[in-house]
Amino acid sequence: MKLYLIRHGETVYNREKRYQGQRDIPLSEEGRAALCPAEIQPPVVYTSPLTRAVETAQILFPNAQLIPVEGLREMCFGIFEGRNYQEMEKDPEYLEWVGSDCSGQIPQGENKHDFSARTLEALESLVCKALEENEETLVIVAHGGTQMAVMEALAVPRKPYHDWCGKNGCGWVLDVSVENWARKELPILEEICCVRGGLR
Repeated sequence: MKLYLIRHGETVYNREKRYQGQRDIPLSEEGRAALCPAEIQPPVVYTSPLTRAVETAQILFPNAQLIPVEGLREMCFGIFEGRNYQEMEKDPEYLEWVGSDCSGQIPQGENKHDFSARTLEALESLVCKALEENEETLVIVAHGGTQMAVMEALAVPRKPYHDWCGKNGCGWVLDVSVENWARKELPILEEICCVRGGLR
């Protein structure tokens, strides 16, 4: 089975380098215009319930049934949401979090460990169902954080968490079989991009 893991299109917050987290930010006009239908058109696509992911899936997979999955929400960045690093360069709570390699507890938000565990629990449910039903593809449209959590835990070759954030509208295809899922080692088949002009 092929697992498609795609990040949502560009938002104004992306352009301004702001932490979006669980704020329900829609795609920007430029973000919508940049996306194009994907080469595959599966009957079902799973999404984060946040608007930017749902809108992306509607453009990439216009005929698919979209099923929102609560556990695929982006990481909650708490008091950092809506702000960018320039606005917080002297904020002691932000500096403490960055000093923890962005792994510590965010005030009023999540930490990397809990976020990754939530994401992987949601993914496991979807993968196990798809394998049981002998599906050929499993398509997920979610967030950069979703990609980082999944790819760090499962993708081979191995890379650290922060190396795995794909560009807007882009992502990876992973090879999932009963055997490699049991080992939690999913080979990368290809990098994909559903932005006009391809990878950039």
